[in-house]
Amino acid sequence: MNLESFSLEGKVAIVTGSSTGLGQGMAIGLAEAGADIVGISSGGTKAKADREGANQSDQPETQAIIEGLGRRYLGIQANLISTEPIPGIVKQTLSKFGRIDILVNNAGIIRREDAINFSEKDWDDVMNINLKTLFFLSQSVARQFIDQGRGGKIINVASMLSFQGGIRVPSYTASKSGVMGLTRLMANEWAKHNINVNAIAPGYMATNNTAPLRSDPNRNAAILDRIPAGRWGSPDDLKGPVVFLASTASDYIHGYTLAVDGGWLAR
Repeated sequence: MNLESFSLEGKVAIVTGSSTGLGQGMAIGLAEAGADIVGISSGGTKAKADREGANQSDQPETQAIIEGLGRRYLGIQANLISTEPIPGIVKQTLSKFGRIDILVNNAGIIRREDAINFSEKDWDDVMNINLKTLFFLSQSVARQFIDQGRGGKIINVASMLSFQGGIRVPSYTASKSGVMGLTRLMANEWAKHNINVNAIAPGYMATNNTAPLRSDPNRNAAILDRIPAGRWGSPDDLKGPVVFLASTASDYIHGYTLAVDGGWLAR
């Protein structure tokens, strides 16, 4: 097999939620494979979303690492709780790089509360970022792919809760179940344009989102006991999968959600 099929040399990738955690890991992985990166950080979102893992911080570390690899980097701050920033993201990317080849929809938040007490605001905030903006950003980028005439790759970030119900995270579960469904829907409609739409479902990863679970000795032990790999995942664990799904090596894969979970779903 020709390993050049995994190369992303000359490609341009948009990665949302790229400043920390899984998004940063995937952005770096794509750059290591040759892509230039547009990193979207929602630095202006309110503090509660920040605490709950919305990837809010600025991006100097991500930029320094990617530029240190010899790749170009464009950082954009955008509050993805609404669809308003989407045209600007696409316009700035095209102004800087002249093309878009890859979109990674990673940005997301989580709110924890018993379902019996869950608020409408916590429902709407999570659904807006995790599902609504994901769809409309994908739509906008897909239109650009079609205009370019070369196809492209869209990679959504799903979750173990795309497959399972979870507890105390009703809007997160609903949104991530929706991500898997939308991945299939978009693949069905856009494959004819040479657009591959797939998703990655990370397992239990050491990120801001899971800090409350890892700090709870009982929950932490219960989770680790079920993971055959015996550890929490790390951002580096997503580099290989995202590069594969972004490359020509995955050209005949459409609408699939790849679990990267240390074996969690196999138990």
